[in-house]
Amino acid sequence: SVDGIFAPGKLINVGKANISTGCAVSNTGIAMALLGFKVGLMGRTGRDLFGRAVLDIMKAYKADEGMSQADKENTSYSIVIVLPGKDRLFLHCAGANNTFGAEDIDSGIVGRAKIFHFGYPPLMQRMYSNAGRELANVLGRAREQGAITSLDMSFPDPNSASGRADWQEILSASLPHTSIFLPSIEELMYMLRRERFDELAATDGGVTGGFTAADLRGLAEECLNMGAGITVIKCGHIGAYLRSNKTLPRLQPVAAGIEDWEGAELFEAACRVENIRSATGAGDNAIAGFLTALIRGMGPEQCMKALTAVGAQNLSSVSAVGGVKPWNETLRQLEGNPSRIPIPQRLSEL
Repeated sequence: SVDGIFAPGKLINVGKANISTGCAVSNTGIAMALLGFKVGLMGRTGRDLFGRAVLDIMKAYKADEGMSQADKENTSYSIVIVLPGKDRLFLHCAGANNTFGAEDIDSGIVGRAKIFHFGYPPLMQRMYSNAGRELANVLGRAREQGAITSLDMSFPDPNSASGRADWQEILSASLPHTSIFLPSIEELMYMLRRERFDELAATDGGVTGGFTAADLRGLAEECLNMGAGITVIKCGHIGAYLRSNKTLPRLQPVAAGIEDWEGAELFEAACRVENIRSATGAGDNAIAGFLTALIRGMGPEQCMKALTAVGAQNLSSVSAVGGVKPWNETLRQLEGNPSRIPIPQRLSEL
């Protein structure tokens, strides 16, 4: 048990440590590079050992030109503890991510980009402070430069300033500038339906084991009403839900068959994985699959299948992007109609 492992004074023999970059910048960005795209990664590190390691890894993918470094700040890091049969546990230090702002965005890279993906504002102090004005500013500037904007979340620590922030107010300011919003069911329910989150979190199955079709539809509709063009809610081992607005000019000219996207609603079951090693990075990799399929002109059903397939690839590796396969292999996997986990009866109406 977790309590048994964290007993004071206890020593436990464990396996080797895997060191890798993490979070949305490198996970989604490097995964898209592995899927065949040229990417530009923009983040903020300190001038320390971790910062040098981050840049070395990104240089290997020729994607480090947009990175910035801060004097007298430490690079953000996480210790991810993966216990057999349990979800991973994160010990996180925000570091230089807390001071990341619009001035760290390379406008030259954004101006050449088809998609501008931004992730994890709950772990970045400037993004959730002042009612999310800086987050809205960053997304708004990217939209003005012609990029499709994509936004991912992370779960706020309830005991931190991020967990006490007014996320409804923050999202109200940011989603009008967001083409594609891709939070998890836990993150979104915590931010917009806190009483319902607490109710489900107190049960044995937790949020993913108890949310209903009405929960998904209500949360997605609220996000669309706030201004998001497409809302994709990641539902962990169960799958993912997509709902889009009836008019989506912001997806053109990337998305082919724009009429297929307008007013779309569907739920895609998760792919079955026989040997799960770690879920670290799975959500970020799933987003990479979705965005890759979108750029390649696929419709909503194909994009959701790509989302679940690439997310599942990641589960076979301990590292954050080690399981991601090239796009041609991913297509062959999809054409083979991979086995999927049955959708729970409570979601059968979707």
